[in-house]
Amino acid sequence: MLRSLRLDPVLIQALIAGALSFAHLHDLAEAAGQHGWKAWAYPVSVDLLLVAAWRRMRTLRAGGDSAHAAWVWFIIALAASLGANVATAGLLDMNHIPAVLRIIVAGWPALAFLGGTLLAHTPTPPADTPASGPDPAPSDPEPVADITVDRAPEPAPELPAPIPPAEPEPKVPAVQVPPALVEHARKVADTHRATTGSPIDTDTLRARLGVPAPMADAIAAQLT
Repeated sequence: MLRSLRLDPVLIQALIAGALSFAHLHDLAEAAGQHGWKAWAYPVSVDLLLVAAWRRMRTLRAGGDSAHAAWVWFIIALAASLGANVATAGLLDMNHIPAVLRIIVAGWPALAFLGGTLLAHTPTPPADTPASGPDPAPSDPEPVADITVDRAPEPAPELPAPIPPAEPEPKVPAVQVPPALVEHARKVADTHRATTGSPIDTDTLRARLGVPAPMADAIAAQLT
């Protein structure tokens, strides 16, 4: 059991600071005319308001709400504690306390009561509602009986009408022949028919006109 008891330096420092602040508040209250148990009640009131404001501030901040009001009461309690420490450091004559300080000490109980009441009755942010359980599985639908419906046979689709074959386009000679040359070739062909009694052939026409073979074929195609 002795091993589980450990001295925490932070806790010791807090106890020493709290005891000194408690004593300074007591001395200031007694110097301001509050004797007996009243002088001991003042430091208790200041420290309790300081702790209550700090705890309320942490609760509000944890819930994501504004903690401005708790901050105000925390600063008021801290100023009372710090002011008592400074006042008892020799800056004031403890045998002749100023009237303003006596008024502040005398009015502190009402101020502390107001702050403690507001901190205690501030609505606490609602806790998150537990998540609802999964939705119940839907019941299986009733089986539907298979119903066969006889349908009339669909008519056969109409076939498109046959497309008539396209008429062959007239053969166009690959070589363009001047009309004057065609007329001259026609005269040469007529002379050859009158002389020989047979139509002129392509080779003879090409030799008579002195044109290349493709042009001679084109001229012969126009003479037929």
